[in-house]
Amino acid sequence: MNEREHVIVGISGGVDSAVAACLLIEKGFRVTGLNIRVLDHSEDSLSLSPSPMVVSDLEDFRFPVYTLNLSGSFQKDVIAYFIQDYLAGRTPNPCMVCNKLIKWKGLFKGVELLRANRVATGHYARIECVDDICRLFKGTDSRKDQSYFLWMLGMKDLSRTILPLGGLTKTEVRELARRFHVRAAEKKESQEICFVPGNDYREYLASSIPGIGKRLKGGEIVDPSGNVIGYHAGYPFYTIGQRKGLGISSPQPLYVNRLDAENNRIHAGGKQLLQCRSLKAGHMNWIGTGRPVEPVCSAARIRYRDTEEPCTIVPLGEDTVEVLFDKPKQSVTPGQAVVFYRNDEVIGGGIIQEAIPDPT
Repeated sequence: MNEREHVIVGISGGVDSAVAACLLIEKGFRVTGLNIRVLDHSEDSLSLSPSPMVVSDLEDFRFPVYTLNLSGSFQKDVIAYFIQDYLAGRTPNPCMVCNKLIKWKGLFKGVELLRANRVATGHYARIECVDDICRLFKGTDSRKDQSYFLWMLGMKDLSRTILPLGGLTKTEVRELARRFHVRAAEKKESQEICFVPGNDYREYLASSIPGIGKRLKGGEIVDPSGNVIGYHAGYPFYTIGQRKGLGISSPQPLYVNRLDAENNRIHAGGKQLLQCRSLKAGHMNWIGTGRPVEPVCSAARIRYRDTEEPCTIVPLGEDTVEVLFDKPKQSVTPGQAVVFYRNDEVIGGGIIQEAIPDPT
């Protein structure tokens, strides 16, 4: 690392980004903070304005913070995608899309406007670059590892990014926050989607699309044989694996196993129908090792808190793969990401398009 490098650090107001910035200052970097605003209900403003944010109470760790408004892009690229995916019968993951299309876009805009060199964030993941090849790895703290959310970053993004917290645990970060006199040192973490009040996506959809509940209410719930066993309140308000809220009396528990947006229909059945041996994924991004041209063994995670399972990745085309699991996976959900690991390394990922039921 060049100690004279100018780094743009994404500042969220939380403890992780604050500590990341302080660590870079301690290492001799010139640091400028960038707070990206996404909920101003206005168009993008691709110019920087000074922010009054102060990260640390220690003079040695004071640095300028600017604000960049990307609310227009956020509405188009994240919120609209979120709504459209639910209307298509999928379950989106807006945070991973936001990382690629909003956070890194904004940070690199900051690099351009402030003539900086690289960007940094408070994500718990690691980047290693050797001979112009950059690889993405899990964070040291397995409980906080956020590599799953960064699979969409390309080689160019990774080569210009620093992740100062990748080798630290959350406990260590809290201790550093106190040493740096970070104002957010004791701030609690939020697991909510930033634009969904109370993390209630159903209420958010209902308020964002007036009349959606009335328009879709009364669609059929069918069993594995196609028999109508009930009626639902609107397919976007249900998710794969959901058990509660079906309103159906049955001798065995029933789970949602498929959403049919085209016919406003929900498929439900026993828990065994949630088992999948394979899935198809698209919108692929490959890191480090590049796109495979023949079947390759890996391990896959199908949601953030999922346990990785051994699998075989079978290329189907330029941008599509089939993933064959060694053991059946439960509740594979179209719209979520499947991320591939080789030990601690993220080798790529994609968006789940189809869950293929276990024939047994």
